[in-house]
Amino acid sequence: MQRRAMLKGCAAAIAVPMFATGCDVLGGSAKAVDELAFDPGAFTMETKTVATFERDKKVTYQFYESAVYVAKPVDKAHQSLSVSVPVEIDGAGVDASKAPILLTTSVAGYRSSSVTSSEPDDGGDRTKNSDLALAAGYVVVASGVRGRDLVAPDGTYYGVAPAAIVDLKAAVRYLRHNSGRVPGDTDRIVATGVSAGGALSALLAVSGDSRMYDRYLAELGAADASDVVFAAAPYCPVTDLEHADMAYEWNWGANPLRSGELDAAASRELSTAFTDYQAALELQGRNGFGRLTAANYGNYLVRTYLEPAATAYLTRMPNAERSSYLAANPWITWSGDRAGFTWPGFLSHVGARRKGVPAFDAFDLSSPENNEFGAGTVKARHFTPFSLRRATGDPGAQLDTDLPEKISLMNPMFFLRQRNSGRAKHWRIRHGTRDTDTSLAIVGNLAASLENLGDEVDAAMYWDAGHGSNEDPEDFIAWIGKVTGYAG
Repeated sequence: MQRRAMLKGCAAAIAVPMFATGCDVLGGSAKAVDELAFDPGAFTMETKTVATFERDKKVTYQFYESAVYVAKPVDKAHQSLSVSVPVEIDGAGVDASKAPILLTTSVAGYRSSSVTSSEPDDGGDRTKNSDLALAAGYVVVASGVRGRDLVAPDGTYYGVAPAAIVDLKAAVRYLRHNSGRVPGDTDRIVATGVSAGGALSALLAVSGDSRMYDRYLAELGAADASDVVFAAAPYCPVTDLEHADMAYEWNWGANPLRSGELDAAASRELSTAFTDYQAALELQGRNGFGRLTAANYGNYLVRTYLEPAATAYLTRMPNAERSSYLAANPWITWSGDRAGFTWPGFLSHVGARRKGVPAFDAFDLSSPENNEFGAGTVKARHFTPFSLRRATGDPGAQLDTDLPEKISLMNPMFFLRQRNSGRAKHWRIRHGTRDTDTSLAIVGNLAASLENLGDEVDAAMYWDAGHGSNEDPEDFIAWIGKVTGYAG
């Protein structure tokens, strides 16, 4: 799926610097050298035991460590990827040459991620899905990316927006450029991540081949190939950042903070602003629900996600345990083997919220997202007019001129509203019902936007689960096989 044919010869390579080649002269003739060629022989053999639902499986795999995926890296430690290719499972040989590729990122809090070192995480089990994918015979690619925490010796923040998504796109282009050299089917790449990593996997999947990133990719010497991915599985994506404060106060505004006081006036103002934003999206709910508005969204979440999640949770319980749970939670009704409750009852059940007001564009510039939209030697900036004007006291203050484009480049909803034709058409979205790191409406809007465009969406929530939860990894692995049509 390369967007342009591979150029041949030294002159052609020089004419198009985005396609990373060099020129060697040997015996008086020019020979093109592909700087981004994957070396199929540069692996070590590794073995691990993977606990699956059926049994423990012994997996022997080829491990390719730290392949730099751009020709002009800013930071090789973070702009590299690793590839794991199963060759034997429980003693039986495996041919993964046409297997799906699970592309993972361990980004958390929009910080950097490296495949050469352990990175902090936000509570999600980041190895379970990858190990199970290997045990299923899939190829697993882990990609490092730059992040907001990276600072050059001169004080420049070189991993702020849109560096992370640009790097992830470059990694996909590298894989596509090396189709036939990298084991696996590069037309069946499934992107996944948790939290900010979930946001990036969703963004990658909706913005495939958007020309808006071309200049950033060219600066890195990214491969001249498609960055479309086949499917995406974001977990608790913290995204739609310029509207996230509004959505958060609409959702959790009535809930107390775990510690400290809330700015009630700011909360009310943001919650009110969500009404206009939600109306502007013009989204239709699932199963004939109708137009999603701020007024009916709570009922929609209850009907579409929360009651089914609670029902599944309670159904799995032994009778005595379920009776005990229901006795402790009388706000839930149990009739006909189905859970029922109201939106206010659910909010009371969740209790304290994790974040203050505003949750993302903090007045004092202290949030990770403020840092994500820093620039140059400026560590953090406001990225919403609301917080900028409140913080400065200037009702006419405007965002820095470079920000509107960068904000769009970081938001899946921007590309969904544009109906980007290069988006993935297969989705699996998961979120915990006790996750107050973002609004449930952010997840609901992502799913509804995809559904309204006719894409295949499997979106669900885990009852009473927190941020980064992953309670059905075996189902995820089966889903990959189903949507990619891979039988092994």
